Amino acid sequence: MTILSYGQELPFREIPAPPSTYSANTVLLRSIQGLGFRYYWATEGLRDVDLAFKPSEDGRTTRETLEHIHGLCGVIANAVVSKPNTSSSSADMSFSDLRKETLLRLKEAADVLEKDATDFSTQKIIFVSDRGNSEFPMWNLFNGPLEDAVWHVGQIITFRRSSGNPYNSKASVFTGKVRD
Repeated sequence: MTILSYGQELPFREIPAPPSTYSANTVLLRSIQGLGFRYYWATEGLRDVDLAFKPSEDGRTTRETLEHIHGLCGVIANAVVSKPNTSSSSADMSFSDLRKETLLRLKEAADVLEKDATDFSTQKIIFVSDRGNSEFPMWNLFNGPLEDAVWHVGQIITFRRSSGNPYNSKASVFTGKVRD
């Protein structure tokens, strides 16, 4: 079991019960929860050898892929709370902190979506850089960072299998629960 300070478990060990209604917010919420669950189990029990695994000379290591997912989850959380995205690096973080912060970013977005019925039809995903600002509709969250993160979590599963450390097959992505 992974523990946060004050005795809290990391989020997404299991997916909570589904919302009772379908709406733009609840569909986005469930998508984020599904990503969180997949990420939790893809990263649970990774070893140093797994983090260093690189499928090819031109590919990313597992650790570099996790850093990319961390950034994508930051974009997801920032979009939900209407916060502009700026460039940052997670290269200096320990694996434990990287994993924790990635899951907490997703939890932050999920918590907002559970409590607030935001109208995303006018909300924008905002990027701020030295070259200027860019704005995109919230639709891009689905085909952009959310789906990209799911894609890369699948790579983590493949990488860890390739480095001899398969993930816990009792974690059911269909039910969002851990089978006994």
